[in-house]
Amino acid sequence: MSLPFEYYIALRYLKAKRRNRMLSLNTVISIGGVTIGIAALIATLALMTGFKEDLRDKILGTTSHVVITDRSRENIVDYKPLLEEVIKVPHVVSATPFIFRQVLLSSPTNAFGVVLRGIDPAKEGEVTKLGENMVEGKLNFLTTPPPDLPPLEEEQVDGETRVYPGIVMGKELANRLGLFWGDIIHVVSPVVKEGASITQSIGGPGGFTPKIRKFQLVGLFDSGMYEYDSSLAYIAIKDAQDFFNLSDVVTGIEVKVDDIFLADEVALEIENQLGFPFRARDWKDMNRNLFSALEFEKDMMFVILILIVLVASFNIVGTLTMTVSEKAREIGILKAMGATRSSISRIFMIEGLSICGIGVMLGMPLGLAICWAIETFYQLPGDVYYISKIPVRLHAFDVLLVTGSALLIGLLATLYPSRQAAKLEPVEALRYE
Repeated sequence: MSLPFEYYIALRYLKAKRRNRMLSLNTVISIGGVTIGIAALIATLALMTGFKEDLRDKILGTTSHVVITDRSRENIVDYKPLLEEVIKVPHVVSATPFIFRQVLLSSPTNAFGVVLRGIDPAKEGEVTKLGENMVEGKLNFLTTPPPDLPPLEEEQVDGETRVYPGIVMGKELANRLGLFWGDIIHVVSPVVKEGASITQSIGGPGGFTPKIRKFQLVGLFDSGMYEYDSSLAYIAIKDAQDFFNLSDVVTGIEVKVDDIFLADEVALEIENQLGFPFRARDWKDMNRNLFSALEFEKDMMFVILILIVLVASFNIVGTLTMTVSEKAREIGILKAMGATRSSISRIFMIEGLSICGIGVMLGMPLGLAICWAIETFYQLPGDVYYISKIPVRLHAFDVLLVTGSALLIGLLATLYPSRQAAKLEPVEALRYE
């Protein structure tokens, strides 16, 4: 099938006047500008997406996809029937209760305020990746003492000797407290000791009497998020109920879904099924500010870097304008032979889009090569950043967005020169020939 004559003329205009050159210098410069712009856009969007998804995965490795709480009170009293109802909701994989409190951890060398979570060690691994993030010890050591670490006996309580309950904390938190696996730590809670008078609890002559209990460090985890590794600790849910003087109640229920992008829909379905006063929040809602900032930053980087392609489009305008001036005689001859204005306009539009298209085809593999080189060879200092390698994630939508935007800018760049060529009259073009 033969192509229209406009294509042959447009491709001929791309070539240099000298026979030993494939393309003219102006054409090469225009193609180079588009190539660099496309490569920079692809690499930047891949890096921004990689950091966002890596951060999301680390957050979801420690927190659940959906959290259910009670709007009207601090604790959920009758939570076991709720677990059975939640499991029946479509897309729900697993659910487990938890207790959430703030406490003070005290060691012989330091003391820090942290968040203490009471969990079910047998079910927590089904909801979060806490079990996979363990670097020393296991989650089941919270209820079953490790065989190579003999459990220490606690002092006499109500006439019986008890074993120190286990605690799991982040690696960074253990380093700040100067603790090692098997050490004993004091957990201090503002909950008043049983038997203390109201006068003491509000600061009477005896002063405030917090509750203090010793725990044995049976596990360390490393989630990759400094905020979590330095401020989270876990104990068994039964030990949490006993320590905080709670009956068989929990703070909330953690839920895992089969598709993280359906978490908001699942949360809404759970709320509708459980009714008031229960509230279900998905991971996107709980971290809305963080992910909104990352998405906004990615959009702004795209807008800023697309200016590189926009600058390259000025080279295309200049190249086509010079071509129109140089080829005025040929344009006049074509019009005298019967070529219409639209045909002349299409010649230069095809030429401009060809320049942009070649730049896109060269920029895509160059951008992919840059991404591969950064991910393969560039190392980050582990003592400064939470990751050792830069994460790179390239989505097809981002590639289509970049290429589509570049082609659109290239098309707009051809409008003025092609119109000028179409307006050229044969008599004016051939007057001095």
